[in-house]
Amino acid sequence: MTFRQRLTQRIHALWQTPGLVSTLLLPLSWLVGLAIKTKQRRWQRQPPERVAPVPVIVVGNLMVGGTGKTPVVIALVQGLQKLGWTPGVISRGYGARMPKDQARCAVSPLDPALFGDEPSLIAAATGAPVAVHPKRTLALSTLHQHRPDVNVVISDDGLQHLALARDMEIVVQDGRGLGNGRLLPAGPLREPRCRLGQVDLIINNVSASNDQEAVTNPHRHKPLPGLPPHVPALQMQLHPVSCTHLLTGTVVAWPQWRQTHGTRPLAAVAAIGQPERFFGMLRRLGLNLGQCIGLPDHDDFSDPPFKRMTASLILVTDKDAVKCRRLDDERLWSVQVAPRFSDETWIQRIHQQLKSLRS
Repeated sequence: MTFRQRLTQRIHALWQTPGLVSTLLLPLSWLVGLAIKTKQRRWQRQPPERVAPVPVIVVGNLMVGGTGKTPVVIALVQGLQKLGWTPGVISRGYGARMPKDQARCAVSPLDPALFGDEPSLIAAATGAPVAVHPKRTLALSTLHQHRPDVNVVISDDGLQHLALARDMEIVVQDGRGLGNGRLLPAGPLREPRCRLGQVDLIINNVSASNDQEAVTNPHRHKPLPGLPPHVPALQMQLHPVSCTHLLTGTVVAWPQWRQTHGTRPLAAVAAIGQPERFFGMLRRLGLNLGQCIGLPDHDDFSDPPFKRMTASLILVTDKDAVKCRRLDDERLWSVQVAPRFSDETWIQRIHQQLKSLRS
């Protein structure tokens, strides 16, 4: 583990409790809070203009670090497609190199170097058109120009991007909840916890303790503390559905892959916001994991760790797979996960809300 990774883990641990270091940083958090209020008041006085005549749904989070937004975006896009909508996706395109005043728009397959790893994964999983740029409004206008058939837009992240007009907001949380409830840098929050009371839906990404529970019992976990009672909330659990051999493209259903390879010594690599979530899921499902390497989120694998690993099979996330296919390493398998929701009707409710906006 690198110094940066150890430091990141330490910071996230400190943010879980209101300890001494967090308390000493509170004056800086008050300044952050003042800046947030000033920004919000400015946009309340002059609401953002719409750059495209379509409803916009923002899927974001309050916490720093990955909470599991991408599987929610994919599930929402796929669900709306089944209900007759033509969704498009906008994203910041983190890590992608792009012109300052020009967004990119395309359909799968996308080059992660040009679009970012998460947009590339979303496009591959859904077939929906994707536009990327740090200015979400520019990404949205570009998407509308290239794909006027899109009739609903999902913004992957962007909850704090107030220049983007939106019709619905979904917040995704994980087992960390709201941490110590404090704003950066004294805590992990990008906005005050009261912001949760203004969103339309809260999805809690919780961990299953074993394979059977992940499949059959997404209702077991209690709601995370600190949630506003008037905002609808549901639970989500991620579980593997298949594995893909990156060199050949062979896809094997998870039960068969586990039966064939599950007892072998394995290794895993993850360049996501919370790598331990991926490793923990695999361990809970009974895999014999040896070496586990967590890389910085959105790592470009320009210096891949695989050559230094001796395991006969190495598992990576689907998000990382879009950058690892070029490495020609026969040991690499990516794990495809799918969410299970405690309320499977939530997308149907989104569908009804969208219909009311259109009428």
